Amino acid sequence: MTNGAQALMKTLVDSGIEVCFTNPGTSEMHFVAALDSEPKMRAVLALFEGVATGAADGYARMADKPAATLLHLGCGLGNGLANLHNARKGKVPVVNIVGDHATYHVKYDAQLQSDIETVARNISPNFVRTSQSTEALCQDAAEAITAARGLPGQVATLILPADVSWGEGGKPCAAPTQPQAPAAEDNAVKAAAEAIGSGKKTALLLGGRALREPALLEAARIAAHKGVTLFAETFPTRIERGAGLPPVERIAYLAELATLQLSEFDHLILVDTKAPVSFFAYPGKQSYLVPDNCTAHTLSTPEQDATASLKKLADTLGASSAQPKLQAPGRPGLPKGKLTAEKVCRAVGELMPENSIIVDESITSGLMLNAMTAGSPRHDMITLTGGAIGQGMPNAVGAAIACPDRHVYALIGDGTAMYTNQALWTMARENLNVTTIIFNNASYSILNVELERVGAEEAGAKAKSQLDISGPVTNYALLAQSMGVHGTRVTTAEELIKAMEYAKHNPGPHLIEAVVPESLNGVKRKVLPWLLKSLPSLPRPLTKALKKKIAP
Repeated sequence: MTNGAQALMKTLVDSGIEVCFTNPGTSEMHFVAALDSEPKMRAVLALFEGVATGAADGYARMADKPAATLLHLGCGLGNGLANLHNARKGKVPVVNIVGDHATYHVKYDAQLQSDIETVARNISPNFVRTSQSTEALCQDAAEAITAARGLPGQVATLILPADVSWGEGGKPCAAPTQPQAPAAEDNAVKAAAEAIGSGKKTALLLGGRALREPALLEAARIAAHKGVTLFAETFPTRIERGAGLPPVERIAYLAELATLQLSEFDHLILVDTKAPVSFFAYPGKQSYLVPDNCTAHTLSTPEQDATASLKKLADTLGASSAQPKLQAPGRPGLPKGKLTAEKVCRAVGELMPENSIIVDESITSGLMLNAMTAGSPRHDMITLTGGAIGQGMPNAVGAAIACPDRHVYALIGDGTAMYTNQALWTMARENLNVTTIIFNNASYSILNVELERVGAEEAGAKAKSQLDISGPVTNYALLAQSMGVHGTRVTTAEELIKAMEYAKHNPGPHLIEAVVPESLNGVKRKVLPWLLKSLPSLPRPLTKALKKKIAP
């Protein structure tokens, strides 16, 4: 007879789930054994749960369908929570399978017993279920898959007790076909069209699937026909960009700059996103970033089809035949001399091949990345949707497995690199085409910036030591080599170019440790809060120039 784990495996693959990122323990051994019974399921081992969950996130962003995870009890789920948080914020579909003790063992409160459902609700607010019997398991799984892959995508957590897994009599049950998402309601389209036709300054703020090519083209037709400005949310789940695609300006991370971007608009139309808010609260500053004089309208929600909604709006405005503005091709040129973070971004823009995937967790070192890659050959960019650092390298693992014929560049800050460096081991084990570039400035630069911005008391030696990672300075090239990844350390632009060319022409994983100074050093960091505070009183042409300089 088929046991529960074997039936579950069949249910997963029959529903289109073909990859499982695993970090198993004793309670999951029947699931592990069942992997041999299903040749269609690829199993990818991670040495840390945060790598498994982040890889499932990156896979789904590029494959447009969920992968599964396999985690060990509540502690394993806890270890993987940060990247499931990023997936939740990015509305990414993940089928999150968490093993549990056998149902009859729970009452004994063994050492690893915990309340898994309570932990899971943080990242699966709409679907958490503990399967209570082998007979019910596959129906539970089908409902989890349905929940995960609908719009908006979500993390669906299925808790799998060991005896439900090993019990006999499991019956596979494939998830039903997903219904097509609807377009925006007529009244929402009418309100958006009236706002655009009012003659007042209007912008479209695009997020989620509105940042894919079909939706971008519809939005760009509206922009070309009606003079509307296009913005993208600050941290897109996935944005298609580069030469031949419509250019879109991202809302700045710094709240003061975001307010500046939006200050001239009377109407802001939201497409598959919410109105922008400040990443953190700051003393004496607004959290809601839409100006008081600007009215926010929702064209389409994350539950609706963004492309169909924009097309409906374009048809209403008579913009369907308008020629969209497209990004002209243009490489930034090769850098020379002593390495800086900006020169690293320039090299990426100059050397990356067409259809590359950029996973951006470069934090302050990547301030110039958008500008340097704007005219590069078309590519996808994945960003830190939930702000929980340690996403970048695991996302790169998943993206490379989803798109094996495309080159993946993971641009990672040194502070975040140590959160999930175990991803390098999985890259080597799976022989993935990932080039990881670590910006080693030996600093938690973003936290030093935030220390200045929040208005904390003058920091002394003890406080500053908590934001200092310069002693000892990690050697990421040697760390990569210890995990089977080709690693090299570079200090000049010429060395960087040589390393990137080598990685491009030699398949498999590579790590390039770029030793750079801080992009926001001591003087800039001191001046930045004062400058941001002064923006409202400065002439608008000057503020625009400053914004372009700080965050292009």
